[in-house]
Amino acid sequence: MKKLFILLLLISPLTFSQGNRKASNKKVKPTVSKKAPVAKKVAPAADNALRRQLSQALQLSQSGQYQAAAIQLFSLARRPELRNDKAQIKYILGLMLTELNLNQIAAFQFVDVIRGQNSRYTKLAIEKLATVADELGDDTLINYAMSRVDVNDVPESNRDMVQFRIGEIKMRNKRYQEAVQAFSSIGIGSRYYGQALFQKGLAYLEMNRTQEAIQVFQTMASARRRAGVTDTNRVAALLGIARAQYQRKDWDAAVAAYQEVPRDHFLWHEALNEQTWAMLRGARFRSVLSQFHSIHAPFYEDDYNPESLILRSIVYLYICKYDEMEKVLSLFEKTYGPVRSQVSIYLKNYANPLSYYSEIEKWQSLQKLPMEQRSALKIPFMVAEKISNLGSVRRSLNYLKRIDIERKTIESNPSLKSTGLGRYALKVLNTRSQNTKITIGEVAKVQMTNMRTELKDYYEQVSFARYEMISAQKETVKKRIQGTDLPEARVDDNRSRDFYVQNGYQYYPFNGEYWLDEIGNYQFLGKSSCE
Repeated sequence: MKKLFILLLLISPLTFSQGNRKASNKKVKPTVSKKAPVAKKVAPAADNALRRQLSQALQLSQSGQYQAAAIQLFSLARRPELRNDKAQIKYILGLMLTELNLNQIAAFQFVDVIRGQNSRYTKLAIEKLATVADELGDDTLINYAMSRVDVNDVPESNRDMVQFRIGEIKMRNKRYQEAVQAFSSIGIGSRYYGQALFQKGLAYLEMNRTQEAIQVFQTMASARRRAGVTDTNRVAALLGIARAQYQRKDWDAAVAAYQEVPRDHFLWHEALNEQTWAMLRGARFRSVLSQFHSIHAPFYEDDYNPESLILRSIVYLYICKYDEMEKVLSLFEKTYGPVRSQVSIYLKNYANPLSYYSEIEKWQSLQKLPMEQRSALKIPFMVAEKISNLGSVRRSLNYLKRIDIERKTIESNPSLKSTGLGRYALKVLNTRSQNTKITIGEVAKVQMTNMRTELKDYYEQVSFARYEMISAQKETVKKRIQGTDLPEARVDDNRSRDFYVQNGYQYYPFNGEYWLDEIGNYQFLGKSSCE
């Protein structure tokens, strides 16, 4: 509040155009340019009344009466007689709205100032727009603000935020070296430091500079070592190291890094899925099958993960376990056949993006309910979950929550809701909410279309896998007829039982019961049936 008070002192009533008049008892005839608009030709009494209202609005703002000041400034901003003062009025109105936590409405005021290209207030408005856009998390506003901001004009307190957002935009535009430079300018004391390190590591990976990426992720993990093993920034760094090692094709190092991700973090299951690929590339078939046992546990039955079943069947093909392979392929068809059908039907029957958004909205309210109570969804639950967890959709859903908070703030305040400012604000918020829902719906529609194509491709792979399985079975039968004995070698037999015992694993027969604390500790002890 102190900073705002000082700023408003600098913007005194005397700074308004046509307002630099000394107190005098003499009547002053207003001078009007011949080229001035007709709207400027107002009676002196009316002109003086507007000046008094401006002065009063500033006094209200300086005394902390932000709502009263905002209501009055909103009305004055629409007066054609004050068009020369519009930039200043709009800017101060934006400041009042931020004090009322109406950031979306404030953002529109700052955008109007920027578009007016008033040399005195444009830079100030850009700075404030960048701040409120960051608070809202609205990508459109962030892009608009960052495209106009000059980092050198931004106060030190907001410079890290601006640099981070610029880095994000550079990343989206695939200008990775420039993104690295932007993220590197953010110091260790900034609240954006962890995010900047992670994005910097990703930029290095995009440039295939894996060693530099690993160093960045190690720095990030080290900086969070006191935050606890489940700290999300620390876990994200560990996952970044694992992905960098995988990109380097160092399969053993990648597996070791994936194993560092704690099981009680929400990213663990994602790490487990990626770890199977590293194990498969390293020909560690028994280990890979052990991980599949965890991935396909009932705890994760809602996960959309068709690729893992295909991959599991291929591993069984490698070790000639045809019966197990057939079970997995049948499970794929049982699980994803209905998904493919429901997705196709929905895409055929619904075109409006808001219909797709409504399913995502339903998922949010149903996600914690038992399976039998989720019948309200018209699309498969796992599809809605997959879409809802996309980064762009999560950001949009969070933005909707902020919009909803602002709407409730206005609706719960009758003295604001009934004013012109209140009606204008509700109209803006409803429009922004509707447009964001449409955007989410369009993303959902595209994702479902991609899923339909993807599942079609996977079904073709299932058919090809069955063909390979039948061909392999045929060769096996031929060898048995010829009297060729097949050795019973264990999969991944270069690892002894002692190795696993020494690393904390316990051996006991699996009886079909899954326990959450055992997920990730299963060990496949099957034997290869291949010659």
